[in-house]
Parts: sequence; C-alpha cells; structure tokens
Amino acid sequence: MKTIQAKMHNSLSWAVFTGLAALFLFQGVPVRSGDATFPKAMDNVTVRQGESATLRCTIDNRVTRVAWLNRSTILYAGNDKWCLDPRVVLLSNTQTQYSIEIQNVDVYDEGPYTCSVQTDNHPKTSRVHLIVQVSPKIVEISSDISINEGNNISLTCIATGRPEPTVTWRHISPKAVGFVSEDEYLEIQGITREQSGDYECSASNDVAAPVVRRVKVTVNYPPYISEAKGTGVPVGQKGTLQCEASAVPSAEFQWYKDDKRLIEGKKGVKVENRPFLSKLIFFNVSEHDYGNYTCVASNKLGHTNASIMLFELNEPTSSTLLQGPGAVSEVNNGTSRRAGCIWLLPLLVLHLLLKF
Repeated sequence: MKTIQAKMHNSLSWAVFTGLAALFLFQGVPVRSGDATFPKAMDNVTVRQGESATLRCTIDNRVTRVAWLNRSTILYAGNDKWCLDPRVVLLSNTQTQYSIEIQNVDVYDEGPYTCSVQTDNHPKTSRVHLIVQVSPKIVEISSDISINEGNNISLTCIATGRPEPTVTWRHISPKAVGFVSEDEYLEIQGITREQSGDYECSASNDVAAPVVRRVKVTVNYPPYISEAKGTGVPVGQKGTLQCEASAVPSAEFQWYKDDKRLIEGKKGVKVENRPFLSKLIFFNVSEHDYGNYTCVASNKLGHTNASIMLFELNEPTSSTLLQGPGAVSEVNNGTSRRAGCIWLLPLLVLHLLLKF
C-alpha cells in the first residue's frame, strides 16, 4: 500500500512540476533564477534533414527534477518518456548533464526546446532552438521546347530547401559566358539560332551539392546554303557537284537542270543526301552533262537555292605531255645563247676599228 502511495505521490509531483513548467512556457512568463547561468542548455542546434539532433542541458546537484519540453509538449521528465514519438530517446541523466536525442530529424521538428529543472521548489528553464536544414530539390522545371527563330520563350525552375536555395540559369554553349539568369525564370526575347542548345538550372543553398537539371531548347530556322561550288571535269571522267545547307529541321534537297528536276536513278547519275549535305554524282561525264545545275534546299519554314556549274576541263594533249621541264629549259638556254651573241657583236666591231 505504501509503495502504491509513493508511486502516486511521485507521479503527482511530476505532473505538478511539468505542468507548471508547461504553463510558464505557454503563457510566456519568464522563470526567475538567482543564477542566470543555471540551468544551461546548448546554443542553437543546426542539423540536416535525416540526421540526429542532440539536445544537452548542463545541471548540478541542486537539481531535484528535470525535463525536456518542445513548446508545451513534454518529451521526457527524468527517466520517464512522455511523448509517443519513437525517434526521441534519452541519452543521459546524470548530476551534470541531461540530454535527449531526436533521430531522423525532419522539418516539423524545427523550433524551440526547453530544459526545465526544479531546485528548492523553484522551476527554472533554459531554451535552445533546433534548426533543420534541407538539401535543395528542384520540384518543377520546364520541358524541352522547340520554337521558331524570332519568337519569345520562358523557362521555369522551382526549387525548395532550407535555407531557400539560390536558382541560376546557364546556357551550355562554347560561346556562352557566365550565367544568363539568376532567377527562377528565364525570359528570352526574339530567340536566335545561336541561342539553341541546353540550358542548365542549378539550385544551391550550401547544405549539400547543387542540384542540376537541363532543358533542351531547339530553335527552328529555314535553310541557307553555306557552300555550292562549280567544278570542271574532263569527258569520260567521274564528276561530283556538292551542296551544303544548314537548317532546323534538316533540309530536304532537290536538283534541277534547265528547270527540269533530276530524278534519282537516272542512268549514270546518282544523288546522295545527308542531313546537311547533298551530292550529285556523274559516273561518266558526257558533253550532254555540262551546264548549269540548281540545288534547292527546303524545310517547313522555307526554301533556298544556288546555281552550280559543271564545266568541261580539257585533258592534256600528247604534245603537251611530251614537252616536259627539259623542253622548257632548252628553249630558255637557246634564248640565253642568242642574247649572249648580240651582246658580243659591238665588242667585235670595236676591235676591228682599233686594228686598222
């Protein structure tokens, strides 16, 4: 009977103590203490989400009762656990320290925690603030986009974290220098083909490594022919006309001669098309093949064309082939000898005059 009464008295005493401590905290009434440094809790505690937070309270042998509270909720009173949260555990309860640990901390754990002690029937408190940091996370970002040159685009990158992360946009291009935006939103007015490519959104808050996501921007534009050169080929030889064009989407090529389209499979002629290049190949050039050809490059945004000439290139004659460098040298030597004789003639005349 005495044991039951002792337990009831002990529980009642705890209830009164913790109730008074919670009442003081709830009403915001400061608890008076003759010793301003007692009890002493830690400074603000900062942990990352998912880590464990240790809350320590320094006490001495004057303390008769001690408890940890979160706002007005009692977590631990002495060795007794009052909360149902399995993440909260008692680390130490000695004459010098009273500590608890909150495991797998989350953002809702952030806030004030109070170490409340009783000595000489006077409650005293010390408060510590738990700060929970959260790694940056990109929760919303624009999808890849395809747009015609000259139009406007807007890219969005929304990130969360504690502290609030800094969001920046960067154009991944050899010509791009630095950041193009230090904001969640990236606006581009009158986009050009040079501004196509990947745009990288980065969110950082120094809690963890920056989080990076990319958006691909495709800028469509009509074709323009970058290279179209005429070529000379002897009769009976192989000849190739080449036409290069840049376009997005890739250009489709067509070849014409005298306003007549050349059809693939024509005897002795072949058309080879690649995304940015077209070749018109003649396997055995005849007199009929010489002339002006037109390369037409087109896509859904427009078309362009260029004229390319296939002209005859005369083959070297047999007399030209026989006359090599030696023949040229021989002609040059004969010319030199004649020039030498003309120069000696006045000296010979002068010699004859002096003799007589």
